Amino acid sequence: MVGRPDVREHGVVDVAARMACGVLPAIDRQVCGFERWLAVHLEGIADEGHAQVVRRFATWEVLARLRAQAEKKAISTAVRRHAGEQVKRATAFLWWLSGRGVSLRDCRQADIDAWHAESNLAARRDTRAFLQWCMASSLTGRFQLPASEPGHRAPLSDRERITHLGRVLTDGSMPLRTRAAAAIVLLYAQPASRIVRLTLDDVIRDGGEVLLRLGDPPTPVPEPVASLLAGWISSRTNMRTATNRDSRWLFPGRRAGQPMGPDYLTALIREIGIPTTAGRSSAIRQQVLERSSPVVADALGYHPVTTARLAAQSAATFSRYAPGDHARTALQRKPGKGEQ
Repeated sequence: MVGRPDVREHGVVDVAARMACGVLPAIDRQVCGFERWLAVHLEGIADEGHAQVVRRFATWEVLARLRAQAEKKAISTAVRRHAGEQVKRATAFLWWLSGRGVSLRDCRQADIDAWHAESNLAARRDTRAFLQWCMASSLTGRFQLPASEPGHRAPLSDRERITHLGRVLTDGSMPLRTRAAAAIVLLYAQPASRIVRLTLDDVIRDGGEVLLRLGDPPTPVPEPVASLLAGWISSRTNMRTATNRDSRWLFPGRRAGQPMGPDYLTALIREIGIPTTAGRSSAIRQQVLERSSPVVADALGYHPVTTARLAAQSAATFSRYAPGDHARTALQRKPGKGEQ
């Protein structure tokens, strides 16, 4: 057929070519990565009984959920990482039971209560799905799980955020790469997954002003943040390989042509003592306090519903903002009833 690529080379089916032809459905990259990781994880489980249970849970619960989500939209690295944590926590729970001399079938409410008392918040949250699946699959009896606890940390106070930002801008002992990324988090409330997708073209120099394209229109970058970004651009790392010398990524990765991984960038920022989620939450709340939520949404690339909700929660002055021409003065408007 004219226009179709040859899908066979030396008798081996080229899967990529078949996908391009539409013969195979598109596969989400994060789902593929999870499947590869799962195979390695299962091989590392010494107890065959444990491995069988974890394999069933990962395949019919975790992986099935990931595939269903991927049919609606691309899976993020955070979702994939959470799926992996659920599988690892399931494995750890089985080993914990074995240490108590208890099989999964014989697990009782007293065991669940003891596990809850010994575990931290993350372990309790990530193991919950496995325990619910065990009950639904009749692998255990019925027992009462402790109430689900919120895992989101409260936003930093604005004073804490400003203190962190001041340290990032003035402490030359920190890596320049980390300082530049942290400044974008604390000032513009950007997640690492979006920061790593920024390119040099997103840093705009307009006369004496520097702008950062996060949404539309681009957002002004004040000093000394502008100088910090300029310093980082002129000394970016991971640029020495022959295939990476012309990289346009603001934060190039080690792999040629690829940006830095968001998980790695998040880890770098946390290493200097800045909680990325709490810092970003504080920054976006301060933004909606200072200007209208529709303007913040456009400028920073947020969904308008998100900024409107945050504005309402923060009792923002602009929570009742109405778009339109507000330039008319009191002298220009028609007198109301009882006015002369």
